[in-house]
Amino acid sequence: MANKRNTEVTGKRAASAASKTLRSPTASKAAKSAAGSALTQVQSKSGANEVTSRKAASAASKTLRSPNASKAAKSAAGSALTQRPGRKS
Repeated sequence: MANKRNTEVTGKRAASAASKTLRSPTASKAAKSAAGSALTQVQSKSGANEVTSRKAASAASKTLRSPNASKAAKSAAGSALTQRPGRKS
């Protein structure tokens, strides 16, 4: 598996959705995990890029498959998954 840095960052709309998910009292633990991962990947002033961990990616995937997850939670989860490093072919 490649361990390269990903250049994707969470956009303003996805960051807002992640924030909304973290503040929601009804959001699942998996949705909040994915949202937290997405928020850590907002472009920082130092330019450091973070990548989504395997555990956070699993939570994001679970959130995307959930019929009960909100649109905001799914947006944050999708953002987190796009920032997971790809597999080496």
